[in-house]
Amino acid sequence: MQFRTVLQVLAISTIVALAGCSTTPLTTPSAGKSASGSSATRSSTTPVLPPAGSGRGGYYKDDGPGDDIPDGLENLPDAEPRIEPYANRGNKPYVVFGKQYVPIADERPFKQRGRGSWYGKKFHGQKTSSGEPYDMYQMTAAHPTLPIPSYARVTNLSNGKQVIVRVNDRGPFHSSRVIDLSYTAALKLGYIGHGSAELEVERLLAADIERINANKGAASVASDASPVQAPTVEAVALAAPVMQNSASVATEAAAQQSTAVLPTGFYLQFGAYSQMANAEALRARLVQDVGNSLPQLKVEPSNNLYRLYSGPFASRDEAAAAALQVQQSGVNKPFIVQR
Repeated sequence: MQFRTVLQVLAISTIVALAGCSTTPLTTPSAGKSASGSSATRSSTTPVLPPAGSGRGGYYKDDGPGDDIPDGLENLPDAEPRIEPYANRGNKPYVVFGKQYVPIADERPFKQRGRGSWYGKKFHGQKTSSGEPYDMYQMTAAHPTLPIPSYARVTNLSNGKQVIVRVNDRGPFHSSRVIDLSYTAALKLGYIGHGSAELEVERLLAADIERINANKGAASVASDASPVQAPTVEAVALAAPVMQNSASVATEAAAQQSTAVLPTGFYLQFGAYSQMANAEALRARLVQDVGNSLPQLKVEPSNNLYRLYSGPFASRDEAAAAALQVQQSGVNKPFIVQR
């Protein structure tokens, strides 16, 4: 098995400040250069880092940013979680520098906090432990024991930003590091210029992936649907059987009114419940505890579940900041969805 991060560990013996690892450069997209061949002007939100080999920056020697960085990486979508079979490579127990690592081979939950780094140019294009080539401009990660492939939600604990990455490589093998993210994933989390950050890593299990994809499907259907006027309580009552009582009519009408199309934007989702009463109970609690710091809280029925949303927020960063504030108030941290 070829380990990208074995090279990284060798480097550690000669330098203390290590941010991640990288690879030999591939031919990068032409967006990074103008027709004349000069470097194109990148988004002002992308930090300008010292080049690889400069001896500066939070990365080792010839690792670092690419020579021609594509535009718009900050807007690259997260990895799209899928339920995939484990690869034939990279999932057997292994030893690096006398320490044994046993990759997870079942559906157990996994969450950890620790220092996360990133790797870029030095390993760009080289084979990962899965056999796939490493692409520093995609949303991937290296982890010592998470299954290959698997998906993880990674949160920067200093700013609340979140990304979803696909784990397809092994490493890092440094005692102070828990995960190595791709250049782009670290960029989106806001620590590309620092080399590393305190992160939370949470594995997405099959049930989590199914829920995320169901939410995306529901959001897609909602965005494509034409807005309709929700029926009034009186209209529902006229169409209801004679034996139906007024309380059930009101509940049904409220649920139908909740299906109105939500404005586009970023939302915080606090949960999905089989009973509307449970979703409404959480909504009431949030209104009381943190309602002043959140936009509209709305229960939306979809696919036999009732989901509690807050939003819309103008950007993912704004939603992430609100999620962090909610968590600091003692509420379980919601996850961000785009509708």
